[in-house]
Amino acid sequence: MSQTRSATVVVLHAHSGDTGKPPGTEALEELAEVRYVTEEGLADALPGADVLLAWDFRSHALAEALPTATELRWVHAASAGVNHLLSDRVKSSELVVTNSRGVFDEPMAEYVLALVLAFAKDLPTTLRLQHERRWRHRETEGLGGRRALVAGTGPIGRAIGRKLAAVGMTVTGIGRTPRDEDPDLGRVLPMDRLPDALSSADWVVLAAPLTEDTRGMIDTAALDAMKPTARLINVGRGPLVAQDDLVVALRAGDIAGAALDVFADEPLPDDSPLWTMPNVIVSPHMSGDVVGWRAELVALFLDNLTRYLDGRPLRNVVDKQRGYVREGAR
Repeated sequence: MSQTRSATVVVLHAHSGDTGKPPGTEALEELAEVRYVTEEGLADALPGADVLLAWDFRSHALAEALPTATELRWVHAASAGVNHLLSDRVKSSELVVTNSRGVFDEPMAEYVLALVLAFAKDLPTTLRLQHERRWRHRETEGLGGRRALVAGTGPIGRAIGRKLAAVGMTVTGIGRTPRDEDPDLGRVLPMDRLPDALSSADWVVLAAPLTEDTRGMIDTAALDAMKPTARLINVGRGPLVAQDDLVVALRAGDIAGAALDVFADEPLPDDSPLWTMPNVIVSPHMSGDVVGWRAELVALFLDNLTRYLDGRPLRNVVDKQRGYVREGAR
């Protein structure tokens, strides 16, 4: 199919690390004129460009640079979350925003299952005792019949629900749209039922987008509603959890433990008590990052860029006011 338009693409990347320049850019450069910039040069690179690939998922530079983007039509996030892009200026503009929904679903679900197993089978203690050359027999927990509450009913939450159900857990979801029968999450409860749902859960998994309704959803009141034997896993967004409240609850034994892959401030500050708490697993925002994930992100963007050039509908269009792709959308 012949392309009906051309494009100038600005690729916003970090200086180095995971969000440095994306791989496989030769295919991108065959489709469009490409300008590679870090956030310091974004405002100068945007004039005349119609597409922005936000490869740096930590940068909030678009908000300040947007007035120079006189031709910009479409912004694509190389991440599932788009909060770093959705300034008031972007929300009120005609810009189309898309994300990388679909790339991280199964890897994140596998990671959650690994964390559940690590806690249930007490693997942190096993590794510690091995390091100390101590032989200490223990009994561990089973998963069959345990109850898991999954907050977030998008593709990631659904993949998590399937994985946990596969090992015999009873799964319940909580989200925007309640329903009695869901193929992946069992029964889905509305957000106003959160206290009741927490009180019966052995495992609470957060995979929800960050919105005004979900920010701080796990606070002192929520933690008080949880069982003292329950554990919290957050692979969604750091601000879903009131972190100071969580530290207090963990120290008091109000819940049994937490596994956190995302934090309000990243990297997690050196002086955070979470680093050294024996009932906490800390990981550096890596739950969806399996070998080849960067190439998958590029492939998704290239598919969307081809659609853009051909005048076809884009995949993963985000509802800018709500901050996520609506269920059932392409």
